[in-house]
Amino acid sequence: MSQRPEKSSLTALTIAAVGIVYGDIGTSPLYTMRAIFGNVGNVAFTAENILGIVSLIIWGLIIIVSVKYVLIMLKADNRGEGGTLALMALAHTIFKKNSRLYFPLLVLGVFGASLFYGDSVITPAISVLSAVEGLEVATPILKPYVVPIALVILVGLYSVQSKGTAGIGKLFGPIMIFWFLLLGALGIVNIVAAPEILMAFNPWYALSFVTNNPFIAFIALSEVVLAFTGAETLYADMGHFGPQPIRRAWFRFVFPALVLNYMGQGGLLLSRPDALANPFFMQLGSWSIYPLVIFSTMAVIIASQATISGAFSITKQAIGLGLMPRMKIIHTSPSEFGQIYIPSINWMQMCAVILAVIGFGSSENLTAAYGLAVTGAMLITTIFLFFVMRYVWKLNLAVSIIVPVFFGITDALLFTSNSLKISHGGWFPLAIGFALFTVMMTWRRGRHLVGENQRMHAIPLDAFLKSLFFMPPHRVAGTAIFLRGEHDGTPQALLHNLSHNKVLHERVFFLTIHVEETPWIPPSERIQAEELGHNCYQLDFYYGFNDEADIPKTLELCKEYGYTFDMMTTSFFVSRQTIISNPLTGMARWREMLFIWIYRNARNPADFYRIPANRVIELGARVEI
Repeated sequence: MSQRPEKSSLTALTIAAVGIVYGDIGTSPLYTMRAIFGNVGNVAFTAENILGIVSLIIWGLIIIVSVKYVLIMLKADNRGEGGTLALMALAHTIFKKNSRLYFPLLVLGVFGASLFYGDSVITPAISVLSAVEGLEVATPILKPYVVPIALVILVGLYSVQSKGTAGIGKLFGPIMIFWFLLLGALGIVNIVAAPEILMAFNPWYALSFVTNNPFIAFIALSEVVLAFTGAETLYADMGHFGPQPIRRAWFRFVFPALVLNYMGQGGLLLSRPDALANPFFMQLGSWSIYPLVIFSTMAVIIASQATISGAFSITKQAIGLGLMPRMKIIHTSPSEFGQIYIPSINWMQMCAVILAVIGFGSSENLTAAYGLAVTGAMLITTIFLFFVMRYVWKLNLAVSIIVPVFFGITDALLFTSNSLKISHGGWFPLAIGFALFTVMMTWRRGRHLVGENQRMHAIPLDAFLKSLFFMPPHRVAGTAIFLRGEHDGTPQALLHNLSHNKVLHERVFFLTIHVEETPWIPPSERIQAEELGHNCYQLDFYYGFNDEADIPKTLELCKEYGYTFDMMTTSFFVSRQTIISNPLTGMARWREMLFIWIYRNARNPADFYRIPANRVIELGARVEI
């Protein structure tokens, strides 16, 4: 039975957090400095501007990552879970469906989750390309092979997802710890060569850069934000590691290494302006390029793996919250929590990443597409922060407004700056986000219309059973379990079974699955049972959106209520609905056709709930929307 996992030792979790949580932000030094001075052509290559840019990065890491996410957002959990959808679910426990804020918060949460998918496509593409591009720094003759090599690495990475990451996952932490130590060491070497870069710690240089070059600084923010990508990931992964290991990993390993490396690259540019072509790979000279390519490739593979796993996790949450159709979810490890593989998401994401690599062709071009989805998600998180501070933490109104407004202004500046990139590639992750947003909102609306239709034609179960047993049908040996929606009334499968077979089983259970807007439901609260008379019973199973809805295993818990089930004598009756579009009601025609197509390709409910295939009887029904 899926339930909240036990936490391992703090040291082990800290090491694991370094590998999984910080892969994205930890590989940002590969391309951030080059993107700032390469893509923002109006930034004069002067000592003052170098100090100003490095100061902006350092204080952005302090304010946005350290304060907002590590110190504040890691406290905003939904029973230990973080991320946009967990925040949305938490807000919905405060504002119920009849509240005016329920739907706007739903739209915000869904859009934030959709933007994550756009980011999850760009991250593997830009990370792998930026690492492999070190080869062309070593020798320009290898430039034509950069994209093919990157594609081979990415296809290989996505091809092994079905095997799981339980084995290589143990190496992620140590490898990334070595990576961060390497980043810090490279930074120290170049700081020693140009110690004046240490002045970048003074925020005055960041403020001076902004005030002296307001328009250029505004444009430069769209590239400076590359240093903060991955901040949302550390919050979303809180449920896997807990806040303390993530904080320890940040302050003990990641933050010092990143600050040292960014200052080191700034110092390198102060002493060697020719290193602007690729500051990261030129930190130690030509002899170090090939080793750095090897180490950075290992780091970006880990960063990409973390993003892919994140896409699987957020998809599982969306399915649990009723925002996505049922999909095949494979658990790749019997012991490691969160080790899941979703084939449809894996291959769709791989195709999108390949299109990004081929279409943009270089990490420099991809930086133009990067940032918009990230900053949009950051802004949405800040909006949710107000509701958490005011209604969950019960802080006074002034504090609940001032803190989110401060971070909101920062996020809004970053987002509007990145909006200038839309025509240069920013449309790509945005298009992915809008496509996923449309799918999720259409699926939710379609399910609502199906439910409304069923409620309209529902026969109350109590009344039906009362009339049924005036002239009882013939009872046969065994147990029948009829899956029944929350508002379905008498299941269509029962009506069809009586109509065609004229019999009723010796024991009849009506089973309703409830998925709550909370990550976990403890086993003690999993089941409610009610006796309906005539050996008929109502069972209600409750799951959190991160729980595994495994009906046979949950039935084993029913022993505490006096009900035992032998799978060999138990039959599960499932209504298989055929959705028909009604052009006069419901959604727009194209949305109805989209919903019908998704519904037909959704995973079979019996399969999704792990019911043995040889114990399932499906009976059809037509539903208009």
